[in-house]
Amino acid sequence: MAAPNDYFSVGSQVACVTCLGQKIHGEVLAFDYHSKMLTLKCPSSSGKVGVCDVLLLNLALVSEVDILAESSEPPPVLTSLNTKQLSSRVHSEVEEKLSHAHAVSMGVSPEGILLFQTIQKTIKECKWNEKNIIVLEDVVISPPYRVENCKGREGSALTHVRKIVEKHFKDVDQ
Repeated sequence: MAAPNDYFSVGSQVACVTCLGQKIHGEVLAFDYHSKMLTLKCPSSSGKVGVCDVLLLNLALVSEVDILAESSEPPPVLTSLNTKQLSSRVHSEVEEKLSHAHAVSMGVSPEGILLFQTIQKTIKECKWNEKNIIVLEDVVISPPYRVENCKGREGSALTHVRKIVEKHFKDVDQ
């Protein structure tokens, strides 16, 4: 385990041995002193050029850590975060999860929920109305959520939704 006073600078090269005897070496991307979590950028395990593996190491489960080379440059300046955008994203994700939870509580089948998620990847304007999926306020998909269960005014929206449903079930069946 790392000594209690160890601190790892971003950009430093370290070598570690896990409690299972696995040897890991890489560049420090981040270190959280309080949780003793070390993030390392390591050579790609796939062997691909231009990519790397990012490993999170719990130093409580590491038997040995050696600093091979300290970083000679100061850590890069952190970019500012758009907190308004992050809050909006968190809010929309929470709303989406609550919507899925409500659908499950209404007795929607797992196939219906999976189809809803597939449609929502392409068309954000998608919501539940009891067990029915409403897309673009124009197309209603009712259980058992097959192409023939897509109802709405004939037009491009209905055709597009039917294609998504058809492709979804084709992909699921494979």
